[in-house]
Amino acid sequence: MTELSPTAFWISSWAKVMFVFTVLMVAVAYMTYAERRVSAFIQDRLGPNRVGPFGLLQPIADGIKNILKEETMPATANRTFFVLAPALSIIPALVTFAVIPFAAPLGTPWGVVDMIVADIPIGILFVLALASLGVYGLFLAGWSSNNKYAFLGGVRSSAQMVSYEVALGLSLIPVLMLAGNVTLTEIVWQQQQLGFWYFLPLSLAFVLFVISAFAETNRLPFDLPEAESELITGYHTEYSGMKFSMFFIAEYAHIITASALMATLFLGGWSVPFWSGDHMFWHEGALISGFTAAGEPIAADPAWWKTLLTLLSFALKTAFFAFVFIWVRWTLPRFRYDQVMHLGWKVMLPTAIAYVIGMAAAILLLDQLGIEGFLFGAILTVLSGIATLFFVFVVDRDRVIGGGAVTTQSLRSARVPVGPAREVASVGEPPSASIER
Repeated sequence: MTELSPTAFWISSWAKVMFVFTVLMVAVAYMTYAERRVSAFIQDRLGPNRVGPFGLLQPIADGIKNILKEETMPATANRTFFVLAPALSIIPALVTFAVIPFAAPLGTPWGVVDMIVADIPIGILFVLALASLGVYGLFLAGWSSNNKYAFLGGVRSSAQMVSYEVALGLSLIPVLMLAGNVTLTEIVWQQQQLGFWYFLPLSLAFVLFVISAFAETNRLPFDLPEAESELITGYHTEYSGMKFSMFFIAEYAHIITASALMATLFLGGWSVPFWSGDHMFWHEGALISGFTAAGEPIAADPAWWKTLLTLLSFALKTAFFAFVFIWVRWTLPRFRYDQVMHLGWKVMLPTAIAYVIGMAAAILLLDQLGIEGFLFGAILTVLSGIATLFFVFVVDRDRVIGGGAVTTQSLRSARVPVGPAREVASVGEPPSASIER
């Protein structure tokens, strides 16, 4: 199979842009439906079930309602940034999906069509660059409203997202070291050739990435920028109508994009598990499925059914992580602000740095010993498993995130006076009496 001609390339690119944008917007709309149905199931309720069969038309009704609602603007707001903030929130989430491969290449009479909108050589760097721009939309929404509660929500969002972007970037370094490339299609290919999805040999990086993704998307337990209990919905307090809805569209678009990234970086992307028939990659202008023992490339055999099957595999992996986002939101309580900052800077940052150093040493040592293939992935899996268990059961076993509960010992240390002051209690009086006083 050959590459596309310039004309076919432009036509296919236009078709892929329209397909990805349409599917992504429909998925965002029905993520709201999924969230309401899953939360209703968890809380033993029915959820939306009136508009259409099983309530499937509820997102359409909500969209019409938001479009027809009157939009308000505070008299003292900065009009330019007030209008610009929702767009700055939603654009990075939608554009980031352009560099994520979502299926195996499709063979056509005009050549092979890559199932990715833009296969640029700086894929993961492009993702990190755009993800960092999302904080501007949230902060400007709070600042431009000229409302102290909205402003506090914007400050919280900027502090939280900047804090966890550091851990997010560091958690990706082991992936880049193992893949040897920053292109997402290359990362999928390397997982196929290794025989291990990266969530096994890089399990701690996977855990850190998932936690950071929750913080980056402002989802519970990291939803402090819009904590209703003290900030009356935070940075979008003053918004209404479609502008208000755009923040929710941006949130769910971020969830889908983050879920797709998790599937691509750690679960083999569109690769079908336990099957090598979908292995396809461009090598020196030819589409190959691998190499022989002598190092000769093996030509790939693309087919429409392989593309469809890999698209289904990618969709299921992405849907699984999207379900995890919903499940966690309706299961865990919100962190305190000091806990969020403590976890980001004092736990995840040093853990990520130590893990990068450890994985770099392990990969270098295994390369020096000439170990490769399945044994290479198995050894890294064992080492990463030990590091993950150490992180979960030693580093953070109720020593870092203790919640708001106060133990009996802390009460005693707070109430019982130290030194000579203990002698104030009467002779023969039980210790508990002096503590109660």
